[in-house]
Amino acid sequence: MIARETDAYRLFGEPKFGGILIVSDHASNRVPEGVDLGIAPELMDQHIAVDIGVGAIAQIMAQRPGIAAYCAHVSRLVCDLNRGDHQAATIPHVSDGHAIPGNDLTPEAREARLARFHHPYHGALSQLLNDAPPALILSLHSFTPRLATSDEARPWHIGVLYNEDDRAARIAIPLLEAEGLIVGDQLPYSGRVLNYTMNRHAEAEGRPYLGVEIRQDLIGDAAGQALWANRMADICNKVALNLP
Repeated sequence: MIARETDAYRLFGEPKFGGILIVSDHASNRVPEGVDLGIAPELMDQHIAVDIGVGAIAQIMAQRPGIAAYCAHVSRLVCDLNRGDHQAATIPHVSDGHAIPGNDLTPEAREARLARFHHPYHGALSQLLNDAPPALILSLHSFTPRLATSDEARPWHIGVLYNEDDRAARIAIPLLEAEGLIVGDQLPYSGRVLNYTMNRHAEAEGRPYLGVEIRQDLIGDAAGQALWANRMADICNKVALNLP
């Protein structure tokens, strides 16, 4: 099922012209050879290292005709692919209160890590989108019900994020609400703040996209992942068919 695999990304299924391409920047908790983050191993299974559940959802969705999934193959703690290469948070020193001592890099080591992961990830994604332009990009993320550094609860089942281009969002939100879901419009994050990959590859090129954050406790097991994979595949097809 893996169509292509590199140090930076994995591609599931074959992208189709006019199909749906899932892009999941935080789908993996992999720490590659030669990288030592200097943190407790159990932290790699938590939300600071990976968007829990989204990798499995992307792979299930990619089994459907016309859907492919482009997924990060490296933990966001190694290189956060949804940040610009100039941003400090791209190779974070702290995440949700946890220090990441292995990311205290020299400028040369930082550039080497970006060249190993960030640049090839975004270069290959650009090529993929040019070679087989999709009808819709699904930017797939998940969020924790509560941050360790905050007492604020996050009641939404799913958040829909966008920057200037809200074409897909305006179609998707009522469809999701019709399923009885609590939908956050620009919650728990705003796509006007955290939207690097879609800003670069979708907004800048006029490509329609649907950015979503699914709450992690809903997709932490196989049953939840299958439910949400089928739900999102159906929603994405409806959005793609109704785009202006």
